Amino acid sequence: MHDRSYELKKASWIGIIGNSILAILKIVIGFISGSFAVIADGIDTTTDILSFFITLFTARIISKPPDSKYPYGYKKAETIATKVVAFIIFFAGAQLLISTISRLISGEPGEMPSIIAIYVTVFSIFGKGILFYWQYKIGKRTKSSMIFANAKNMRNDIIISLSVLIGLIFTFILEMPVFDILIATAVSIWIIRVAFGIYKETSLELMDGIKDTSIYFKIFKYIDQVKGAHNPHRIRVRKIADMVLIALDIEVDKDIKVIEAHEIAKQVEQKLKDNIENIYDVLIHIEPLGNVEQDESYGISKENI
Repeated sequence: MHDRSYELKKASWIGIIGNSILAILKIVIGFISGSFAVIADGIDTTTDILSFFITLFTARIISKPPDSKYPYGYKKAETIATKVVAFIIFFAGAQLLISTISRLISGEPGEMPSIIAIYVTVFSIFGKGILFYWQYKIGKRTKSSMIFANAKNMRNDIIISLSVLIGLIFTFILEMPVFDILIATAVSIWIIRVAFGIYKETSLELMDGIKDTSIYFKIFKYIDQVKGAHNPHRIRVRKIADMVLIALDIEVDKDIKVIEAHEIAKQVEQKLKDNIENIYDVLIHIEPLGNVEQDESYGISKENI
């Protein structure tokens, strides 16, 4: 946990420093050059700074140990933080969309941006590429949803900057300043799309869903290898940040002693922990072989997987 917390904080500081440099450059050069698209791109980068401050703050929260109020620990704060990041990204995109559409409707005459706007956009593409690499690398190592969300945002920022660059090139070739505003509109729509994507992914985890359902096949496979463990059913897997909590029922011979049933349960738990990565805990309910309960409506069994 300490190592993971350190990695998350490192990723956050890299994002804060890198995006601060890019945001200042793009906004200042955007105003100097007269490019509304570059300004829009700079504002989007500014929201990235706030996003990384949120991940930095969250990294401190999730490192706290479990207590009586939060017996499962504070790791779910990571999912909540990712959703907050999605809201920030959406708000920035919506504000930009309103501004650009207002300019298009008003028919406000635009001015030709200067060539410096192209230079800062090219620099931004390279800068975002480096940030994406670092965020993705740390996100993959820590299996952090919020760092992956930031990495995805950096990747999309590269696409946004590329679209701005293309828009600027066409603006100079065709000598049509309105093209710059149209690209800014497209940038804002892309930002909103990214926000919805991140929001949707975090909703799955908050509702105790799991994206990779192949884990259920693994659970059945490894329990079948434990002698004395029968009919695994009512299996429920939920994510807690980068880890999974597994709850399940197994049946054992009704004539064995409690200590023997307990030993079988321990073997099942160890078998799962040895073969499935990042298990937070395994909760096992033992039933006598052949037991049938009609009101068991939750969880996954071999019949309904």
